[in-house]
Amino acid sequence: MIGVTYLPGKIIQDKITGELRCRCFKRCGGCQLDEPYADQTERKQQRAQRMLSKFAPVNAIIPMDSPYNYRCKVQTVYGYDRYKRIISGIYQSSSRKLVAVDDCMLEDVHAATITATVRKLMKDMRITPYDISTGQGILRHTLIRTSQTTGQVMLVVVTASAMLPAKNNFVKAMLRAHPEITTIVQNICPDGMPLTLGSRSNILYGRGYIEDELCGCRFRISPASFYQVNPVQTEKLYTCAVQAAGIREGTKVIDAYCGTGTIGIICAKNGAEVTGVELNTSACRDAAANAKLNGLENIRFFNDDAGRFMQEMAARGESCDVLIMDPPRAGAGKEFISCAVNLSPEKIVYVSCKIETLERDIKLFRQQGYNASYIQPVDMFPHTVGIETVVLLDRAKGQ
Repeated sequence: MIGVTYLPGKIIQDKITGELRCRCFKRCGGCQLDEPYADQTERKQQRAQRMLSKFAPVNAIIPMDSPYNYRCKVQTVYGYDRYKRIISGIYQSSSRKLVAVDDCMLEDVHAATITATVRKLMKDMRITPYDISTGQGILRHTLIRTSQTTGQVMLVVVTASAMLPAKNNFVKAMLRAHPEITTIVQNICPDGMPLTLGSRSNILYGRGYIEDELCGCRFRISPASFYQVNPVQTEKLYTCAVQAAGIREGTKVIDAYCGTGTIGIICAKNGAEVTGVELNTSACRDAAANAKLNGLENIRFFNDDAGRFMQEMAARGESCDVLIMDPPRAGAGKEFISCAVNLSPEKIVYVSCKIETLERDIKLFRQQGYNASYIQPVDMFPHTVGIETVVLLDRAKGQ
C-alpha cells in the first residue's frame, strides 16, 4: 500500500493578519507560499521585474480579490489509513505518498462535501480504493469540475476497469446528497500514471459535460478538456490579451495552441477573423463545439501542429495581423518561433504560464526582430510561486 500521511487539514485563520492558512503546508505541496497575500504578490512582482524588465516596463501584477477556493478542477485520490478506514486526499508533490485532508483552501467549496459522500458510499457499496503499488482495487481517483457562473457541477469517477459495483445506486445516492451535481461520468483508466484519464468514458447521468461563461462567451467543459483552473483570474488574463492584441472588426488572428478555443472565441466575439490551430484532436473537437455554442461563423479550427501550419501558410504567401500563442510550460522554443516570424504578424501576444521559458522566448523573438512593448503579470495561482504573464511583441520596422 502507498504511504499515507493523515492530517485533519483544518483551515485556520491567522490571528494577526486575519488570513487563512493551512496546516498541511509543506506536507502536501499544493501551496508553496505561506505568508500574507500582499507579501505573495510583492514577491511575484519583484521576480517579474527581475526577469522581464530588461525587455519592457513590467506592469503591477493583477491580484485576486479573494485568493481562496479558486480551483474549479479538483482531483482526489483514495486509500486506507492504518485502521483500514477509507480516506481521501492528494498525492504529495513529486511523490506517490497520499496526504489525507478533509478540506483545502484552494479548492472549490463543493469538492470537500462531494468527496466526503464518495468516501461514505465507497464503504457502503464496497468500492475499494485502487492501490498503484499492487494494481488492486477499483476507484483510481475522482475529478470534480465546477462553474461559478452557471452553477453546474461534474463528478468524474475514474476506475481501473469498467466494473463499478452498485453503479445505479451510487448515482442515485450522490444525486440525493448533492442535487447541485448536473452530470456524473465514469472514466475507465486501466493503466497509466496517477491522476490520468483513460480513453473510454460512460455517461452515468446528465450530458457528460458542464458549461462555463467567460468574457461574455460560453464554453463546454468535458472531463478531459483543458480549461484554466481559476476562471476569475482567467477572465482578467484574457481581457488583457485581447486588449493588447488591439482586436477590432476584421482583424486576422491566428490562435496557436488554441486548446478548446477560449482566447480565439473571445477574439471572434469581438469581431476578429480567427484561425485556431491545435494538435490535440479532442481539444480541437471541443473548440469547434464551443464556436457553435456561441453562434460564431468567423472562426475555424485546424487539428494540426501550429508550427507546421504557419510554415505552410507562409509558403502560400498568407499572413495574419496578430498571432496569439498560449504554449505549455515548456514554452515555444526556436523551431516554433522561426515558424511564427515567417508568417510576419504585426503583433504577437504571448500568454505564458512559466516565467523562465517566457524570458528565454522573448530573447529569441528579439533576435528575430520582435520587441516587447507590454508586460502584464497576473496572479492566477495564489499561494503558489506560479506567475501567468501576457506579453505584447511588436514587429520592428523593416522586418
